[in-house]
Amino acid sequence: MSHHFDTPTGREDPRLNLCDFYLFAGDPGKTTVMAMTVNPAATADTCAPFRDEALYVFRFDTDSDTHEEVSFKLKFAEVVHSAAPAGGHAQTFELRLATGADAAQGGSGELIASGTTGVTVAGESGVRVFAGVVNDVFGANAGLNDFRDAFAAGVYKPEAFANHVNVFRDRTVAGIVVEAPNELISSTTRVQAWATVSLCGHAPGQQVARWGLPMFTHLHLNDDELSEAFNSTAPSGDNSRFVARTIDTVTKYVTLAGTSADPAAYARRVADLFGSITLPYELGTPASFDYTGMNGRGLMDNVLDNVLSVLTNSPLGAGVAPDPAQITAEFPYFSCP
Repeated sequence: MSHHFDTPTGREDPRLNLCDFYLFAGDPGKTTVMAMTVNPAATADTCAPFRDEALYVFRFDTDSDTHEEVSFKLKFAEVVHSAAPAGGHAQTFELRLATGADAAQGGSGELIASGTTGVTVAGESGVRVFAGVVNDVFGANAGLNDFRDAFAAGVYKPEAFANHVNVFRDRTVAGIVVEAPNELISSTTRVQAWATVSLCGHAPGQQVARWGLPMFTHLHLNDDELSEAFNSTAPSGDNSRFVARTIDTVTKYVTLAGTSADPAAYARRVADLFGSITLPYELGTPASFDYTGMNGRGLMDNVLDNVLSVLTNSPLGAGVAPDPAQITAEFPYFSCP
């Protein structure tokens, strides 16, 4: 399924493939939960679902300058014997909090938590961390590839979603969940956030995955080379190619769907809405990525329906949604296989 294998790099090593990014309130008004899923090849028996030469980072722009001022960085190491799942083996990890110049570069930062995968770890300053194999909560219709293929052939095919089959049902991924007090993120409430995966331990480090807005590369870029370029850049870099492709893609979809008298003007408004292609969030508020706008992303947000509607300027829906049975009320919020 294309959604979980974004680019050639992700297909080469699934541990570097960033599948999803979530951002929502934990203890309302007090803590924020940031979560990413990677490695769509991970199963309950996978003892090393994360790459030990990779750096998994949650990044926060707190002053709207398109640069991160705060980052939470996770680095994984060797497999050790453990009471955790995956056959009595687990990976060790360290979580570092970086600010200032350190937020943008390398793996440096203040160590605030360390432990092993598969169990909840309590760290410094009220931080909680979980990393391990979890059930995938994302819902995607089996007809998405057919819909995209038809678009490539110049055909608008909303009936591709008529089957209502969720291809992610009973799928597992590797999940990283960090819950942190809001004051560790920002003294203000409005942030722009994104997640990255980079190869580290080599000079220079290489960013291989970037995720801000759900489904952005899959639906708006539609090109392996362009997706690779997006995944290797920062929001502060040159986004002109991605914005131009977004405008072009949305214009074509809306033209085929016949939903606007001026498809290009509508597409430019969509590009303006996307901004720096990061996820906006008001700390301490209920997350919602829905028809009312973008404010973080909760586990139950049906983002596929929402992005399809924006893409086509229509109430188009895929007919599937996140599975509430895979979501828990308590940390780490994802259920485990």
